[in-house]
Amino acid sequence: MTNTEKIFSFIDTYAQSSNALYLEAVIDACNEWLTGSSTPDLSTPATHEEIRRGIQLAILKGMKESAQPNHQMTPDSIGMLLGHIASKLVSENGETSLLDPTVGTGNLLYTVMNMMNGNVTAYAVEIDEVLVRLSAVVAEILEQRVTFLVQDALRPLFIDPVDMVISDLPVGYYPDDENGLNYELMPPEGHAYAHHLFIEQSLNHTKDGGYALFVIPSNLFESEQASQLHGFLKNKAIIRAVIQLPSTLFKSEVHEKSILILQKPSEEIIAIPEVLLAKVPDMKNKHAMARFLQDIDEWAEKES
Repeated sequence: MTNTEKIFSFIDTYAQSSNALYLEAVIDACNEWLTGSSTPDLSTPATHEEIRRGIQLAILKGMKESAQPNHQMTPDSIGMLLGHIASKLVSENGETSLLDPTVGTGNLLYTVMNMMNGNVTAYAVEIDEVLVRLSAVVAEILEQRVTFLVQDALRPLFIDPVDMVISDLPVGYYPDDENGLNYELMPPEGHAYAHHLFIEQSLNHTKDGGYALFVIPSNLFESEQASQLHGFLKNKAIIRAVIQLPSTLFKSEVHEKSILILQKPSEEIIAIPEVLLAKVPDMKNKHAMARFLQDIDEWAEKES
């Protein structure tokens, strides 16, 4: 068995013997691991990625059992691509600060942090207390420095501006119209799109010159509120890239997603750079993916 399989087996065995709900038992198993009361039987030390993937498998099993459709994990293939891009856009020197305003279980955030392999800290926002406890204990095992805020991320966030925002945007309407009035992207009539408000909130908490990397619905700029979003982004952000993800990753066309990369304007950015429009090849084609990542690296080196 691989280390990932042994870690999953350790957590799953503990959860199966527990009277608690599976996700609660995952938290308990991780706490046992942290205290040394009970640990996975590993013949070699596990890497951060082996740990993340092992715990991820247990969380996925727990989510299937609890049937929480709004708490879906970002697929590893997307997380690793986002992590690769993020690692190329930040300075190799000094500390990098991140924000994930929709952290959930933390899987996307930790994928990115593991790939950055540097002096990185993060803020993570989540309203679900169980998911916060779950992502917090995983952060501790991974030795990642994360500060958690248990709240609606579209309410005021008392955090310092960050170098980069990472988010797999939740898609749908934001039900709190009263709070929505605090945002420019609140439409004159009807509910605001939550994913639009998350983009605005993220930019509010990004340093000048910093980046925001979002997993977005591919039809983001074709929706009924798209014209309002276009106007907002024209005034408040620089669109650096729109990267279409392979359709094979999604169940149907309506579920297809892309990666949107924004940069917060700053005095140092004089000329507006061209927007990178790209399409990710079939991720199973290693040669095509290698060429694509090389193109991304060259773009990041030239534009960052």
